[in-house]
Amino acid sequence: MGVINEVLILFMIMAAGFYARRTGMIDAAVNRGLAELLLNITLPLMILSSFNVPFDDRMMTIGIKIFLCSVVFHAGSFLLSGVLSRGFSGDIRNVLRFSAIFSNCAFMGYPVLQSVYGKPGVFYGSIFTVPFIIALWTVGVFIFRGKEEGFSWRKVVFNPGILAVIAGITMFVLSWHLPSPVARACDLLGSTTTPLSMILIGAMLAEIRTRELIGGAAVYYAAFVRLILIPGLAFAVLCLLGFHGTLVGICVISLAMPVAANTAAFAEKFRSDSLFASRCVFVSTLLSVLTIPVFIMLIQRFTGSQL
Repeated sequence: MGVINEVLILFMIMAAGFYARRTGMIDAAVNRGLAELLLNITLPLMILSSFNVPFDDRMMTIGIKIFLCSVVFHAGSFLLSGVLSRGFSGDIRNVLRFSAIFSNCAFMGYPVLQSVYGKPGVFYGSIFTVPFIIALWTVGVFIFRGKEEGFSWRKVVFNPGILAVIAGITMFVLSWHLPSPVARACDLLGSTTTPLSMILIGAMLAEIRTRELIGGAAVYYAAFVRLILIPGLAFAVLCLLGFHGTLVGICVISLAMPVAANTAAFAEKFRSDSLFASRCVFVSTLLSVLTIPVFIMLIQRFTGSQL
């Protein structure tokens, strides 16, 4: 019940964001400001704070394995998405492929991992998201624009989250520690990521018109692939290969997150079906309140995922 309670707490905070946006306490400008604050300040500091720990061979080994698993799973999801979306065409197919590959493993994944595992969960989760960010600006752009859109390493390397991971790994490997006041400031600012991210997600979902939210088999198909099929396959593969514990927990929970919040932003940017993308984000996020606790309990029961 503890796991379910932790996830429900996050969704109650999300509901507060939804209510605040619908009642006008949060407007579009505040939404954009919150997103910038999270992406550029609180989330990177949350990541940096998670690396401010003494070097540990076991953590380093697990981190490398998680990174490699993330590469494999994102590559596998890209290949699988082509098969799973064959019955669709045009913009709908593009959104379905994107949603099958990219989960909300940062905005929503970090808070969930922190609730379940504490600070080490963010440490490992941030390593998992490195291939995610690289894939986002390569595979993600390719899905919507093919070869028309050139790839820029600048968007990958200078992403605040990646910079925080690079700085954090350097600190961790060299056993450098932040000065006490700096570390405390990073902890305090980083700790606001969880409530702010859930408020932002709730506010983003509130921007979708109620009559446009529900309906359409493709939306629920996208939710099934994102919430059940992809993490379920990952869980089965890792268990069959003999992995257990932390590695399985971090990978599967990260993959079990709903459709990435930036799916709608990419669809809008590349003139695809942003309304359908928004509906996929909304429906998968709502349904994830049921599926995330199930995966967490399965992981803890069958793999002994404890830190």
